[in-house]
Amino acid sequence: MALQPSLRFLQVAGESSSPHTLEASASALFLDYVCPFSAKIARSVEHHLKPMVGSGGKYDGKVRVIVRLHPQPWHGSSTYTHEAALAVGRVDPSAFWKYTLALFETQTDYFDRPASTMTPLQIREKLVELASHHISKSDVGKMVELLKLKSTPNGGIGVTDDLKYNIKYSRANSIHVSPTALWDGLVSGEVSSSFGEKEWAAFLEQKVIS
Repeated sequence: MALQPSLRFLQVAGESSSPHTLEASASALFLDYVCPFSAKIARSVEHHLKPMVGSGGKYDGKVRVIVRLHPQPWHGSSTYTHEAALAVGRVDPSAFWKYTLALFETQTDYFDRPASTMTPLQIREKLVELASHHISKSDVGKMVELLKLKSTPNGGIGVTDDLKYNIKYSRANSIHVSPTALWDGLVSGEVSSSFGEKEWAAFLEQKVIS
């Protein structure tokens, strides 16, 4: 599936020229940074799937993995986490996946009860502090600028259009929950957050055309 140029960092594994595409909405995988099941599958992608489709893997050059950001409205602070990830991707594309994993490792900080005592500004400051461990000081400054509210009363921030793109993409594909996976553009219901190395290997064995 296509990616608009400003969001090329959403491809987190494999080559752009690969004939097959797995999307998840954060392989395409549709992911929500405040969803425990999204965190589970993201760790599986990192430890099991990426080695299979990356350099030297069995499916090197045959599969690319794209993350699609899918904030769900019942997670109140989810929008802020996704905005932060998009800002990191903008200032340092190479840090996007590292920051994604860091967000999942700290996601409980943004669950309903912990987040209920923080203002939106405090949540954004916390997200910037987390990013400071993964991007340079100068890029932290750029990230802060992207997360600042625009001068108009309801104009959003510097990555609002990128967030809208992700949400529109999810709606266009009738994505309801996270994680959801697309294989070559179609929903692949067999992909589960419980997938381990064995399950990914069996899935790819069935799906990839030699």
